[in-house]
Amino acid sequence: MRKTAFSLLMLSASLASVASAATVNQKLPQSYSVNLRATPSGCENNPGPYITLDGDLTLGGLGARIVLTNNAKFTHSASTDVSADVTLIPAGEKFTIAKQPSRGGVGGNPWIYFQFLDGQGGSLCAPIKLGRCVQGLTNASGVFSILTGATCNVSSGDCTNSGGPFITLNGELRLGGLNGRLILTNNAKFTHAASDDVVLDVVLLEDGKSITFAKQPPLGGAGGNPWIYLQFTSGSGSPIGSPILLGRCNQL
Repeated sequence: MRKTAFSLLMLSASLASVASAATVNQKLPQSYSVNLRATPSGCENNPGPYITLDGDLTLGGLGARIVLTNNAKFTHSASTDVSADVTLIPAGEKFTIAKQPSRGGVGGNPWIYFQFLDGQGGSLCAPIKLGRCVQGLTNASGVFSILTGATCNVSSGDCTNSGGPFITLNGELRLGGLNGRLILTNNAKFTHAASDDVVLDVVLLEDGKSITFAKQPPLGGAGGNPWIYLQFTSGSGSPIGSPILLGRCNQL
């Protein structure tokens, strides 16, 4: 797994000669919008059919907000506070779900179901009926909230300069995994798996996958050795959880 360079927030014109740092580890919800295509072949052959899966996954996005304030309790934003938003995962970023190898199943033109699972195999939805093998299959789609791991190292310097401080972020993002379960059955209602059903699990997005993102433009800041807060946001900018107090600039 590779580390990612988080966006740079420049809150001073000069480079810090002395720097300190704090580390934040969080598990955060990330929205996955998934569209999966299933292509059948050999529907009535023995030991067919064979089902090939491919599609795409779109991320809802994840960001962070750095707030510099002289109010240690930070009950509300003041006119003297400075905040800067950075993009950790761009909204709308897509991943291609690579074609899964064809799998042999039961014969007799079975019904095909698909179920989305999280990275640990937990169910995200009920099985979705795709159709009968010889009649063509519909797509399997859904929107799911999957936990994403974020490690942020926040460094500061030039804390007492009039134009400071200088804040940088670096760290790592680890996307939660997304799996699926393909079910071939001769039971159209599929109330439960029977001994003659075929159940195949596939990995759509591996657990712990990391991604990179572009640097943000510089931003002017406020002096006075402020308190520094970090708050995660959704791709649309909505806050996720409460602001996290990292400490005073020279005490990180």
